[in-house]
Amino acid sequence: MPLSRSLSMTSLSGVLPAWEEDQLPVEDLLLFEVAWEVANKVGGIYTVIQSKAKVTVDEWGENYYMMGPYFEHNFKTQVEGCEPPNAAIRKAMDALIHNGCQVPALGNPFVILFDIGSAAWNLDRWKGDLWDTCHIGLPFHDREANDSLILGSLIAWFFREVTNHLEDKKNIISHFHEWQAGPGLILSRSRKIPMATIFTTHATLLGRYLCAGSVDFYNNLDKFDIDKEAGERQIYHRYCLERAAVHCAHVFTTVSQITAVEANHMLHRKPDIVTPNGLNVKKFSAMHEFQNLHSTNKTRIQEFVRGHFYGHLDFNLEKTLFFFIAGRYEFSNKGADIFLESLSRLNYLLRVHRNDMTVVVFFIMPAKTNNFNVESLKGQAIRKQLWDTAHTVKEKFGKKLYDALLKGHIPDMNSILDRDDFTIMKRAIFATQVHFALFSSLFRFMCCLKGFTLSSVMRLDHPQENKQCWF
Repeated sequence: MPLSRSLSMTSLSGVLPAWEEDQLPVEDLLLFEVAWEVANKVGGIYTVIQSKAKVTVDEWGENYYMMGPYFEHNFKTQVEGCEPPNAAIRKAMDALIHNGCQVPALGNPFVILFDIGSAAWNLDRWKGDLWDTCHIGLPFHDREANDSLILGSLIAWFFREVTNHLEDKKNIISHFHEWQAGPGLILSRSRKIPMATIFTTHATLLGRYLCAGSVDFYNNLDKFDIDKEAGERQIYHRYCLERAAVHCAHVFTTVSQITAVEANHMLHRKPDIVTPNGLNVKKFSAMHEFQNLHSTNKTRIQEFVRGHFYGHLDFNLEKTLFFFIAGRYEFSNKGADIFLESLSRLNYLLRVHRNDMTVVVFFIMPAKTNNFNVESLKGQAIRKQLWDTAHTVKEKFGKKLYDALLKGHIPDMNSILDRDDFTIMKRAIFATQVHFALFSSLFRFMCCLKGFTLSSVMRLDHPQENKQCWF
């Protein structure tokens, strides 16, 4: 099958009837959402799928299924096994299981996971099928690409079985996310499986690589030699999978206008629809609930800060702003460089205007670790110890004050605390004293932060070495 534009724009008239939006018969449709990050957290797509799941289930009910790879550690912690209610889906799963593939089904929402390892013995044959279909070859050393082909082949096989058992009502919509799900879409279309397909890119594969290399990306979109750039980065086969999936899909979408421009240049197809990512604000619609939640979480953050900065808490937490940045540990791609530059400018303005406001910044980025950060745990333990000490002294203070008031006089406040109370408090204060920990290899955040002018000592946690840096 030639992967041409004419194929991707094949009319849907032979796949789904033309319904008006308000006449969509959800009860007669099956909606499948396919992604590598279904019940498998790698990046932001996991959050996108997780956050939309409840809304989609409310609208589609038992006709909505998610599909992704099976990993035992995710299976144990995120999902529960169940029996799918749809007879055609049960028969399709049984057909795959009968041929040696493990396909567990899970509920709320319904999730179908495919065990890649159980079907890996088919890899060479499926590589041949992919080559015969669209002349895309996968190198043996790229495990992620090979795993995506196994997953895609299982999914295409599954869709064939489902459509064979649906009889007359073969109304299926399949939504694929990112290049890892691309083989499933490509193979389904090449085998002429009767279903409507949607492909969504959250950011183009080559675009991610180019941005990671500190390239002036958006100002040079029309100047890149796409094939050359992908080949030099040894991802040409992945790029081909992504581009083929984009051109095979009936509908192509992106999540932002800037990504739509990127996809048009990188993948040579203009998105049909832009579906922006966003926040579900309905759960915060009751203002009093939102205020209570905000107050509770702010208190928890303040308690953490008290423990983290023990020994150097010389700022007022009531005059403190908390900033957050979260994402994969990619300095440029996730905007950490711009974020740090903004903090530097804010820091300068706070000093110039002698503002007493303090800013505490959280960098939430997963990285390799070898143990718990003992120093951070110690800080939280010391904070808890101080809290317990304060409560102990408060109880004794309150009892003595109560006894004095019962006798009809106001006690001398200088004598209401005895020597033992002062000893306990001094020991608690002494426990907050800290020592300096040094390490040789500073990561890029700290290199940028060295340019900050700070009015007091600032402690940073190194995410990989579990050590600390002091400025």
